[in-house]
Amino acid sequence: MSGNLQLAQYGSLKGKRVFITGGGTGIGESLVAAFAEQGAKVAFVDIQKDASEALCIKLKQAGLEAPLFRHCDITDIPALQKTMQELAAEIGDFDVLVNNAANDQRHNLEEVTLDYWNERIAINQRPMFFTSQAVVPGMKKKGGGSIINVSSISWHIKGAGYPAYTTTKAAVIGLTRGLARDLGPHNIRVNTVTPGWVMTERQLALWVDEQAEKDIKQNQCLPDKLLPMHIARMVLFLASDDSVMCTSQEFIVDAGWS
Repeated sequence: MSGNLQLAQYGSLKGKRVFITGGGTGIGESLVAAFAEQGAKVAFVDIQKDASEALCIKLKQAGLEAPLFRHCDITDIPALQKTMQELAAEIGDFDVLVNNAANDQRHNLEEVTLDYWNERIAINQRPMFFTSQAVVPGMKKKGGGSIINVSSISWHIKGAGYPAYTTTKAAVIGLTRGLARDLGPHNIRVNTVTPGWVMTERQLALWVDEQAEKDIKQNQCLPDKLLPMHIARMVLFLASDDSVMCTSQEFIVDAGWS
């Protein structure tokens, strides 16, 4: 079924300035490519330098405008703020922010230390606020914008084995709803996209075994595997003018698991 899809082209995204966290691999790689295919000017950060640079080359060779990549550890908020400021100075204030970066490392409740907890917050939650803070002045000047925060189905389905991760991903909803109220008067829309179990290279390498395959077949309503491009398509919609009256909402893309 997925191979026969006829996908939309969003005219409103052409020339838009888009900033994406964690854009080098997995869902983020698909996001960067999808926006580039729409004619947007894309800037992204990631700690995966080689993969990110290879993605930029690949897209340029495909005849698309090469994204701007900067190596950045998003746990270093001052460095993230400085990088975003420099990128905005280069291509213009951002119209779209996609808070995608995250790490779903497994951990046991009994083994979580204060330092580990703080590290998980620093990766999975804290950057979402400060990237939003950074783009708001430019969006206000432009008369609007779209902020898209990526959550996870894990906390909806009571996923076990990573309580710090599920805590941060549940918190995404609170941030989205609070910002939506504050920023609505400025025509800045804020929404959450919640992926199900997406078949990224990382997931396939680490966790998708025979039992996982059975779980997917049992729990998804749709038979096809959930891919990064499926998440990207929802993000494109929320970034475009087509979603002009959508804000403060959670859009779940999980093939009917939850």
